[in-house]
Amino acid sequence: MRRAEDLEVRGQTVLVRADLNVPLDNRAITDDGRIRASLPTIRDLLARGAAVVVCAHFGRPKGDDYAERAAGGPSLRPVADRLAELLGQPVTLAGDVAGESARVIAETMAAGEVALLENVRFEPAETSKDDDVRGELAARLAALADLYVGDGFGAMHRKHASVYDTPRLLPHAAGQLVLAEVAVLRQLTTSPARPYVVVLGGAKVSDKLAVIGNLVGVSSGPATPPKAADRLLIAGGMAYTFLAAQGHRIGDSILQAEQLGQVTAVLADAARAGVEVVLPVDHVVADRFAADAQPEVVPGPDIPDGKMGLDIGPATSELFARKLADAKTVFWNGPPGVFEFPAFAAGTRAVAEAISAVTGLTVVGGGDSAAAVRQLNLPPDAFSHISTGGGASLEYLEGRELPGLVALEDET
Repeated sequence: MRRAEDLEVRGQTVLVRADLNVPLDNRAITDDGRIRASLPTIRDLLARGAAVVVCAHFGRPKGDDYAERAAGGPSLRPVADRLAELLGQPVTLAGDVAGESARVIAETMAAGEVALLENVRFEPAETSKDDDVRGELAARLAALADLYVGDGFGAMHRKHASVYDTPRLLPHAAGQLVLAEVAVLRQLTTSPARPYVVVLGGAKVSDKLAVIGNLVGVSSGPATPPKAADRLLIAGGMAYTFLAAQGHRIGDSILQAEQLGQVTAVLADAARAGVEVVLPVDHVVADRFAADAQPEVVPGPDIPDGKMGLDIGPATSELFARKLADAKTVFWNGPPGVFEFPAFAAGTRAVAEAISAVTGLTVVGGGDSAAAVRQLNLPPDAFSHISTGGGASLEYLEGRELPGLVALEDET
């Protein structure tokens, strides 16, 4: 991919597709990590004499047309304000995505100025499956700028107008964030130092089965690829489906019963491939899913009726730490417990601290894992790389093409 640093941008208007989809609480940003991750590319373009128009999505606006979605929000106003604070200069927020307000702002910007378009998902065409519908929006976005820089890694797995179609209409390049993310993921998939340990958590096993299959060398084609990982540590809500597949009692814990057959098959595939699968050996449980629920440690892998697992127990934390101690490469996606509730955050902290002690490459795979690192006040420099794109990272590790990367790799 062409690098944004290689573009001649002086006197040009550059459309930067960023990922600024940050969490809000009463209109206050609770984690600005993705905004901070976008700064190096924006600052570089400004320093080299460009005017920068930033495009980003925010949440999942509801409504059948632009007017309904814009009325319901969320607006990117809080993001524009925070971006201005971090850049130390004004950021003009357009009154629309690619309409008259955006056009006037883009045409009147001077070198060194920054504008942010309104939430691109206010436009239903952004996520349309119809190529022509997306293409019309892409044409309006492309008309705002001379060059395009893709730097929103967290959206690279989406075939959306601003991610996939717009770069095909302008000279384009990849921003610093995307290049850094791809470099790390390529290292994980092509030449990881071993032992390579993958830690997977999160609620739904269905979200992770494809990547687990790829990690243990499962293929739908005639040839079976070599295993990618040496060891899988599985926790979080998804672990209870694995435990149920092994015949353990899981009480009222989250269960995807329709996935039991696939989980059993994956465990068999892992055993054949020589991939060690490590599951929880004890749990922290409660009688309800609530921050003020009373935690109780259940020794052993079985959970009694009336109780639900909300975190791994202390014995599992110690087991996972031992299984991570000799690792040379670690990829972590998904928290082991409900870290948002302090009473059920100890397992996530223990796993994060064990990974941070690894001397090799340690990658936090975005999403809730990255949020946990920040919420638990763990130093970000304790890890080699914290991804901004949980879903995009997983799809890359599944071996799937990411539409946004495909568009940036096309240099025609």
